[in-house]
Amino acid sequence: MVDTSVHTVLFLCTHNSARSVMAESILNRIGQGRFKAYSAGSHPSGRINPYVRDLLTRLNYDLSDARSKDWSEFAQPGAPALDFIITVCDQAAGEVCPIWPGQPMTAHWGFPDPSSASGTDAEKAAFTADVYRMIERRLSIFTSLPLATLDRMALKRRMDTMGRDGEA
Repeated sequence: MVDTSVHTVLFLCTHNSARSVMAESILNRIGQGRFKAYSAGSHPSGRINPYVRDLLTRLNYDLSDARSKDWSEFAQPGAPALDFIITVCDQAAGEVCPIWPGQPMTAHWGFPDPSSASGTDAEKAAFTADVYRMIERRLSIFTSLPLATLDRMALKRRMDTMGRDGEA
């Protein structure tokens, strides 16, 4: 069984500028008291996508600590112990990850990349908002899982199914 303490989740993406930042922000809000989320990238861009920053600011997320960072920060001594590592882009899913302390559960949940949106500013903002809704929906399902009653294998199956189908 998975214990009922605060679960730590690391969201990974290549540039840590859009999807992983949104996932971190959303989970820290909707999972408050049950989850602590972080995000990082294999090749961080050093900045948050401006459409993501604008959207999260409009939705009253606190971005004062938000930054694009390298995933190696979470493999160092003294880094938070991780319960879950979720890749949110296809490139990061295929990369060789650092060795994570402990045995965090891993899953891949691919989402479209807001940084690849084309068109007018309004179209890019709308695309970013659509991706936000997809991530929020998936994380709402994740936070509703009965973690205390699922064994590790059952939880892994549920997380993998969510990555394939978007449903638990």
